[in-house]
Amino acid sequence: MNDETENAAAEEDPWSEAMNEQAESEAAGFDKLEDDAIASDDEINLDVILDVPVDISMEIGRTKLSIRHLLKLNQGSVIELDRLAGEPMDVLVNGTLIAHGEVVVVNDKFGIRLTDVISPVERIKKLK
Repeated sequence: MNDETENAAAEEDPWSEAMNEQAESEAAGFDKLEDDAIASDDEINLDVILDVPVDISMEIGRTKLSIRHLLKLNQGSVIELDRLAGEPMDVLVNGTLIAHGEVVVVNDKFGIRLTDVISPVERIKKLK
């Protein structure tokens, strides 16, 4: 093609020039991600996420109620939960279980002592 026919073709189809440039350029190269990249603590830079806020909640237990039963609740009502007394509480971060623990009181404030922390590998498996 000569310059005049290329210019005319470009004027007719403005995308043709961009498509030609894209075809001529090399594809970006990416290293293959490997599964053991997560396990290597030396290579992970956590500084970029250390100041990201997360919600931490402790769950004593759960139950399901019908709206009829919910509307009958009043002061002094007791709701049965799916946990036994003395069972550890769930510690959730942004809704994801990360640990179990027991309630403690320190200086008249409630806290939780972690008794079992879920490993990062197990947490990642639950996400899949």
